[in-house]
Amino acid sequence: MKIIKRDGNTVDYNPEKIRIAIKKANNEVQRKERATQEQIKDIIKYIESLNKPRILVEDIQDIIEQKLMEISKYKLAKKYITYRYKRELVRKANTTDQTIKELIEGENDYWNNENSNKNAKVVTTQRDYLAGITSTDITRRFLLPEDVVKAHDEGIIHFHDADYFAQNALHNCELVNLEDMLQNGTIINGVMIEKPHRFITASTIATQIILAVTSSSYGGATVSLTHLAPFVRSSYNNYYEKYKKRGESEKNCKKYAMQDTKKEVSDGVQTFNYQVNSMTNTNGQAPFLSVCMYLGETEEYKEELAMIIEEFLNQRILGFKNEKGVYITPAFPKLLYVLEEDNMHEDSKYWYLTELAAKCTAKRMVPDYISEKKMFELKIDKYGNGNCYPCMGCRSFLTPWTTEGNPSKALDYEEGKPKYYGRFNQGVVTINLVDVALSSGKDKELFWKIFEDRLELCHKALKIRHNRLAKATSNVAPILWQHGALARLDKDESIHELLHNGYSTLSLGYAGLYECVKYMTGHSHTDGGKGKKFGIEVMQKLNDKCKEWKENEKIDYSVYGTPIESTTYKFAKGLKKRFGEIEGITDRDYITNSYHVPVFEEIDAFEKLKLESEFQQLSPGGAISYIETPNLQNNIEAVLEVIKFIYDNIMYAELNTKSDYCQECGFDGEILIDDDMEWYCPNCGNRNHDTLNVARRTCGYIGSNFWNKGRTQEIKERVLHLDNKDDN
Repeated sequence: MKIIKRDGNTVDYNPEKIRIAIKKANNEVQRKERATQEQIKDIIKYIESLNKPRILVEDIQDIIEQKLMEISKYKLAKKYITYRYKRELVRKANTTDQTIKELIEGENDYWNNENSNKNAKVVTTQRDYLAGITSTDITRRFLLPEDVVKAHDEGIIHFHDADYFAQNALHNCELVNLEDMLQNGTIINGVMIEKPHRFITASTIATQIILAVTSSSYGGATVSLTHLAPFVRSSYNNYYEKYKKRGESEKNCKKYAMQDTKKEVSDGVQTFNYQVNSMTNTNGQAPFLSVCMYLGETEEYKEELAMIIEEFLNQRILGFKNEKGVYITPAFPKLLYVLEEDNMHEDSKYWYLTELAAKCTAKRMVPDYISEKKMFELKIDKYGNGNCYPCMGCRSFLTPWTTEGNPSKALDYEEGKPKYYGRFNQGVVTINLVDVALSSGKDKELFWKIFEDRLELCHKALKIRHNRLAKATSNVAPILWQHGALARLDKDESIHELLHNGYSTLSLGYAGLYECVKYMTGHSHTDGGKGKKFGIEVMQKLNDKCKEWKENEKIDYSVYGTPIESTTYKFAKGLKKRFGEIEGITDRDYITNSYHVPVFEEIDAFEKLKLESEFQQLSPGGAISYIETPNLQNNIEAVLEVIKFIYDNIMYAELNTKSDYCQECGFDGEILIDDDMEWYCPNCGNRNHDTLNVARRTCGYIGSNFWNKGRTQEIKERVLHLDNKDDN
């Protein structure tokens, strides 16, 4: 007989443990109330007579209590129950000590690989992780109900960012209202920052805002370069006036002013990039930042914006120097390039920027591409107008927001005009679709019932996130709620208003659509038939539930293609433990992210993007598609063909290239993974992570600090979706 312990592990049945437990209770009562050796033997015989191959430890304890009462040992039963309760308290007591010890000594595999953009050896990261371990412990023991914790531990759902949940004031990701903060001023650490008058000053202030904002939240932040564009003109006007005062001709005034402005833009962008990559926020890392490049956001300052975009792309193509002085691919900021009519055709005015973006993608994996055309089709506001705007962080797309009447001053709202910046996401809970499928045993009727139950469990967990954040007032993060990043509330004012009626979102994440569909139908959701049909039905169910919750509660729930990084490994381990190894389903150390075509499935790049576009539409709260490519630096035409296809077919997509460097031998190519999931330089064999610069896209963002076993296997098994016949 096997005993299933509370942590899910299975051990051999040992009757001696029953004897010890009852004897300890015996010692707490008078002699006449004690169970005899024979009575203890009878209880053990009864348990063994059940002939169960597997039994929960809780069930054994229930049987012992029942049998003690059957033989009128009521006081003993009470003591046994008390003993059992005390043991439960011990188990639930502070569980952080060993984890903290392992973290500090560098022995904890989970925290060492929890985030590919964090180095767990560095003291600033360790400080964040120490706080995170404590927060997770408090969250598990005091803030979440047992059914949510149990489901999270078993990999049935994932309650994201428990390491930040103990604080009631932290949200996930946001679109920073940089325009408001720069134009109207802001306050950082009690210091008033007035409107800047030059581009380089605005760039520096922007990075200080980014540091403050990302230190007050835990997800990705996005800013738009459009909000910096007016300050390029201010700089130009300052230079023009300088030369005019010197008595230069009109022609020379314009010429010299433009030369100086371009130099300042170059310096300002360099300052921005240096600051973002060298700063460490309270999360123990560089800010998780995305930068939007959207010419369509402005007509008045379009030329200035184009100048900034060009400089950002040129500097990213060059890269950043590592400690050896070699240019490598940085992780941040992530660049978002919007494809539109003005930059999508060879004869369009800004085609040169798209060509530059293609070169940048081939060299440095960014920018990612947003199709204005497809967003206009999919993101419709209440007035029937299509909208285009960036995602928060790496993939979270909000629904266009408008309101009736005269909303609070906090919302910085213009009637009839959708608002994008200043909005945010409250948090994420993800459902493991693979577990739903396996739990049903391929019974479709049972599948939908289990699916419904699991979704309501996610709903319960999401409401807990919402209710906790609803307790916050503007004082907890003034930069966010009082000084313009997300709102301009008064001191002590509740943020409650900003959590309802669609201004912010709660995300219902999902993972493992491929494995779910494969198990239930025997087909991939990429088959265009039975598998695809079932996959669409699953996705539609997610959307229907979000709609139902939203209508009932006036809270904007949305379906979100979760960028799980370490969790893909956690889910895979949980599935193996619960269901064993099932070929093609649980025989890997990872499950497939969101709706993606599995990394090992051979499929053409254009076919993949076209197929995934249909599922992307059913993931309105956030999703991104990608194709895996070889080195395309000598084949920019291929990159441009993909970009054109993205514009016409899918809202948001990226190209994954390789951009690595070995500091030991100077090898500038793809660092490989061996069969033991270890990274090595194919030129010199170097396996030292400290001297290997590896950049891979793992969940929307580029990671550069290596990954856990499951994610590493996923990276190793990625197939190319695009040939490169021109690259030798």
